[in-house]
Amino acid sequence: MNWYVVYTKPKWEKKVAEQLKSNGIECYCPLITQVRQWSDRKKKVEVPLFNSYVFVQLPDSERNAVFQSVGVVRYLFWLGKPAVVRDEEISVIKKWLTTSDTSGISVASVQVGDAIQLDSGPFSTQKAIVQEVTNTHYVLVLESLGCVLKMKLK
Repeated sequence: MNWYVVYTKPKWEKKVAEQLKSNGIECYCPLITQVRQWSDRKKKVEVPLFNSYVFVQLPDSERNAVFQSVGVVRYLFWLGKPAVVRDEEISVIKKWLTTSDTSGISVASVQVGDAIQLDSGPFSTQKAIVQEVTNTHYVLVLESLGCVLKMKLK
């Protein structure tokens, strides 16, 4: 079975994921914990890693079942076909979210445009291109995952 990307209404990711699970559809909505500040307090909240996206795994013949859930808008398409996400990419996202250990990360002298391979951390074995280097952070483009990774330096 393939993983597909479902586009949801804004701020409906967690609600859609709960509805899909209750309908028996396997889904994954990656969440991260952020500290949000209001005028009177700070609070840790779980927010989706990808705004308006939920990953669903189901047979191609049952793809229309997701539209029974309120908040589902459409599938994400790539080159005229529903976007398919590989199992390895879902595993990398899950691994990255569960790994909080950054002790094995070391930064060598890199310059903009360098092609590097990450050898530690949740994105190990991924190839990246250095897009930006500053005193506080690095910006890496992970082409195989189609995302940009910003690493803060301590």
